[in-house]
Amino acid sequence: MAEAVQGRAPFQVVVLPYRQTEGELLYALFRRLDGASWQGVAGGGEAGEAPLQAARRELSEETGLRRPRFISLDSQATAPVLHVTGGFTWGPDVLVIPEYAFGVRADSMELVLSSEHTEYGWFSLDSAMSAVRWDSNRTALWEPDHRLRHGGVPREP
Repeated sequence: MAEAVQGRAPFQVVVLPYRQTEGELLYALFRRLDGASWQGVAGGGEAGEAPLQAARRELSEETGLRRPRFISLDSQATAPVLHVTGGFTWGPDVLVIPEYAFGVRADSMELVLSSEHTEYGWFSLDSAMSAVRWDSNRTALWEPDHRLRHGGVPREP
């Protein structure tokens, strides 16, 4: 794996806050500042961070959630580095970087919106699947939904 450059580690995280109330599962999605799409909490690792550390930091920065219960997801993807950083951040040989996915149970419907997004909303699985742009977000949404609806025990990271 490529080394961190200018404080940025060569991986991405996506975190999907969810709420389970009266048999209904809802997922928080965030509209990007550029208005282009809805997504889970997303961001890159910083130098020296492991994926879970990056996920915790990004979640805190983008939602205000500080100590939620994380679940580790098997969902992993790769993303073209140009789509993530806009350039060949780690040199011409690093074309794709891994993306690690996490779910997180939110105890409140109220989130603190960061300057990276214009709005957030709580979506059913079907609505969330239609709203997100990236297939990796769809896979990461499907996994906790399936685990939670079918009695699978969410795994602590």
